Formats: sequence, C-alpha cells, structure tokens
Amino acid sequence: MVEELVTAGVALASVGTVYVMAAARVVKQYERGVVLRLGKLRSGVRSPGFTMIMPFVDRLQKVNMQIVTMPVPAQEGITRDNVTVRVDAVVYFKVVSAADAVIKVEDYRFAVSQMAQTSLRSIIGKSELDDLLSNREKLNQGLELMIDSPAVEWGVSIDRVEIKDVSLPETMKRSMARQAEADRERRARVINADAELQASKKLAEAAGVMSEQPAALQLRLLQTVVAVAAEKNSTLVLPFPVELLRFLERAQPAQPAHPAAPRAHARRVPAEQVPGAEEPQALPESQPSPDGSSARPPVRSQELPAQALQLLTQWQQSAQEQLPPVETPLDPDFGGSKTGQD
Repeated sequence: MVEELVTAGVALASVGTVYVMAAARVVKQYERGVVLRLGKLRSGVRSPGFTMIMPFVDRLQKVNMQIVTMPVPAQEGITRDNVTVRVDAVVYFKVVSAADAVIKVEDYRFAVSQMAQTSLRSIIGKSELDDLLSNREKLNQGLELMIDSPAVEWGVSIDRVEIKDVSLPETMKRSMARQAEADRERRARVINADAELQASKKLAEAAGVMSEQPAALQLRLLQTVVAVAAEKNSTLVLPFPVELLRFLERAQPAQPAHPAAPRAHARRVPAEQVPGAEEPQALPESQPSPDGSSARPPVRSQELPAQALQLLTQWQQSAQEQLPPVETPLDPDFGGSKTGQD
C-alpha cells in the first residue's frame, strides 16, 4: 500500500514538473508576449519576466520592442526635371503595440520594407535634382510621413527616415562640375572688380593729397627707387617727373608764326612792270648805320631762367655725347670719306 502511494506521488510530481516545464515562459525586458488561447487573442499582454501559459492550449508569441534599423534598397527613378538617379535610404522604426503587430499584419518588417521602397520611388518622382542633393531634410520629413501613415495601423511607429546616397550619371556629374567651376569664376571676377574699384578710390584720394603737397610726390618717388634698388637688379628704373617737363615747356621762347625774311635795299620798280599799279612802288629801305652799313633792327628774345638754360645745356651735351657717328654709303662720284663728319 505504501509503495503504491509512493509510486503515485512520484508520478504526480513528474506530471507536475512536466506541466510546469511546458507552461513556463520567460519574456525578456525588450520583449512583450502576446498569448493566443485556442486561436483567440487574450486581452492582456505579458510583461517581461516569468510567466505561465496553458500547455497545448495557449501559444505565446514574443514581439521585439527595440528600434529596428532597416536599410532600403537603392531605387532608380526619374526626377521631375527628367534626370535619372539612384537613391537609397534607411528607416528607423519600433513596435508600439505588440497585439496589433501580431494580429493586423502578417509580417510587419516586410510590410515596412515594401512601404519604404514605394514611398522612396514616389519621392524621387515628385522632387527635383537640386532638392535631392541640397534639401534632403525636407524630403526626409515627407518620406517619414508617407511611411508612417499606414504603419500606425500595424502598431509600428516610424522614428526617422534618412536618405543615404544619391547616385548620378557620369555625364550629369561632369555638367555639374562645369557649372560649379563657372560659378566660382564669376564670383572671382566680381571680387577682383570690387577690389579694383576700392583701389581706384584710394588712389584718387592719394592723388588729391599729393596734389596739395608736392613734397609727398617726391617722397613717393624716393620710396619707389628704394624698393626697386632692394631687389639687387642690374638695371635701375628711375621715373622722370612730369612736372620738370612742364616747367621746361613753359620756359621755352615763343616761336614766330612766320620766319622773318632777310631785308635788302629797296629799289624802284617801274609801274609798267607791275600790273594794275598806277605809280611805282618802292620796297622799304633799311636805315643806314653810322658806319655806312645797313643794320637790321634788333630782335628781342625772351630770356630764359638760369636754371632752365642750365638744364637744357646739360641735356644737349649729354645727347651729343651719346649719339654715335652717322655713316653714309660711299658715293662712287664723290671722292670724300664715308663719314658724314668729314
């Protein structure tokens, strides 16, 4: 009798152990458990930790509540300005309702992936190339709204969507490179023109100051000479002041409009030799000098300043010293020397 009771107790313990092992479940912290009893959804969602179900009656399905990172395959499409591009993206989403993710959609991961690809192709067709390249933030928000609208019914929340890369044809890349180069060249020319305008204004102000103070121009000339001499060149460029040329021009005597003809003794011209003359005409006679020779009236010339005469004399002497002798070809009929000085 005792042996039968012990055997029954052992059997009952074994059955209980098997039942507990079959009914025991562990739900992890990032998971939620959805229980289906005979195919019917139980109202409560099992929280993380140890839980029990009825073996052979209940079926526990675990749903991951972590944020899922899903890459969207590259989609090829034509933009609104007729440019063929390939765009790939990435979607970040998570499950907010475990029961809806299990009941309302067969595979929420596959559903979100297909919706992301379709929405990406739609965004490509509605956008221009410049928007895909420079205005991605706005496109990301539009793509997120397009995916999130149907995903809410599946118990899935779209966290964010990012466009990763935009692939362009090689011809389009070359065209964009030429456009960028032309734009930079235009900006460089505008900057150079602006710099020249500012420099011209400053030079005009400097010229006004120098015109009021002539000594400033001389100091500037000396500074230029010092700057050129510091480079240790064999040739020294010395600018010639224009004021000196103007001074010499004002100092030169005024030339008469017609050269004076030599005067001669007047003689009587018969009237018949002069057509249309009634009386003989006489040329003016030069007044005799006290010694009996005819003297011309003295020519009054403007006297040059001493400094101008000295500068002109020095310049003539230096010019004559620097001029080489002029050689002329020998004339067979002339028996002289070849040089014009002889």
